[in-house]
Amino acid sequence: MATRKVTLSLDTSALEFAERAAKADGISVSSWLSKAARREAVRTGYTPVCTRRGVPEGTEGTEVAAADEAEVAAAEAELRAQG
Repeated sequence: MATRKVTLSLDTSALEFAERAAKADGISVSSWLSKAARREAVRTGYTPVCTRRGVPEGTEGTEVAAADEAEVAAAEAELRAQG
């Protein structure tokens, strides 16, 4: 999966929770936050839209749609596994 470097502002306690959770999972804070963002997006009703580079918005690129569906399915599976 491609990554993009961004600057975010988090409240102190949220960052501390993320750091502790990432350490417990044995992953980086960036990776943990990415997973948490995907889970929250799915939980709150995110539906994939084709807006990735090279795929015009509103078109259904088969590869992009399949990648988005796989990402949503993985996030849903994680949520189910957590109960």
